[in-house]
Amino acid sequence: MMIPLGIDQFRHLVEHIFATEADEIDCDTCFTKLDRYAEMTLAGQDAAHLMPQIDAHLRHCSACREEYEALLSALKAVS
Repeated sequence: MMIPLGIDQFRHLVEHIFATEADEIDCDTCFTKLDRYAEMTLAGQDAAHLMPQIDAHLRHCSACREEYEALLSALKAVS
């Protein structure tokens, strides 16, 4: 049995479909590069500019963004 989507859920889904880029990466690829992205961020480098695919993925994937934020917090605590 399918549960119908509400209008807000439908809009959110459509927005994500149109935000998809041809060179988008998956979660596994993002995860393997998160440490470098976080290290660049802590070093004051523009990680978003230097690693645009990671940045784009983190803006659209809450699971990877949570992993990144946890990693960043851990690295800050160790520094």
